[in-house]
Amino acid sequence: MSSAMLDDQLCTQLRGDLLAASRRVPTRRHIIQTWELSSVERWFFPDGSSLICKITAAPFTGEATVLCALNNQQAPVPLLNGYTMRPNGLGMLMEDLGEPSRTVTLAEAAATAQWAHATAGIRNLPTFDEGSLAQLPGQGLDALDELRRQGRFTHDAEGIEAVLQRLAATARHRADGAERPPFGLCHGEFHRTSLHVSRTGCRLVDWAKAFTGPGLLDLATWFGTRRPTEPRLLGKLIHAYVAAGGHPDAEADRGGLPAARWALGWHRVWAAWWLLTTAAAGHHPASADRRHTQVVLRQLQGALDLLGTPSPISASRPSPTAGRSS
Repeated sequence: MSSAMLDDQLCTQLRGDLLAASRRVPTRRHIIQTWELSSVERWFFPDGSSLICKITAAPFTGEATVLCALNNQQAPVPLLNGYTMRPNGLGMLMEDLGEPSRTVTLAEAAATAQWAHATAGIRNLPTFDEGSLAQLPGQGLDALDELRRQGRFTHDAEGIEAVLQRLAATARHRADGAERPPFGLCHGEFHRTSLHVSRTGCRLVDWAKAFTGPGLLDLATWFGTRRPTEPRLLGKLIHAYVAAGGHPDAEADRGGLPAARWALGWHRVWAAWWLLTTAAAGHHPASADRRHTQVVLRQLQGALDLLGTPSPISASRPSPTAGRSS
């Protein structure tokens, strides 16, 4: 297992740091969720209270910074009780919100996204502005090159490269309008499971992939990437977002496309870029490569259908000045 992933030693070290800092010892631990880059547990203490312990590996180590800033603004997010950092690892103790009482409504989702995108003062987050979006296909090609040098992503690599080339050929044009409002703090994984509804209200949890960028990208994440896109449904969410106080420009065309189509297309480009670059950096095991290549190809083909590209004849691989990273 790569040192960039979550291993038993790193988990033990981070839990030990949290226990030493909190000066509390749980009587029982219950695993809520665990995967190669994150572990979430509920810790029960002798006084009957409980906290959530979340351990994450790079690249998910910026969540505590976001939560601290949002706690200072009294935003509807979990309270961070304490955190600790080690190379490639983050450990957090957070408020236990308990089990959700029901599923979030569309109106609640729209209102939650509205306050998030209007939030200011969150520093040192990745930024996806017009220029950054235009570079994503080229950076995806760079990551694919690196994976090939590592002897990885050999299955369907040619198909991934071909679609990235076609997206790169039109990326600068399609990225136009990325900085049009709403533009601000984005959650990055704005799914139904990220909104926790209880008797105390609706809280937005799991900020590990937060960035600064187009709010429409955030709204597009609501629908995931596993099913065929339905711009009509995103259009309904965007309309509810504006009705909840979101910027009215959210419904405006950009990049020559309707807002919903633009957002769904770029979300798929961003999702494929994220998986390619994190795999190239060693954050995923080689054993997952075949599954990940299928996911990336599906996402990119969906992006191609939504964003549209010139004919393959004019879609030669871009030069560094046309969107490739240096």
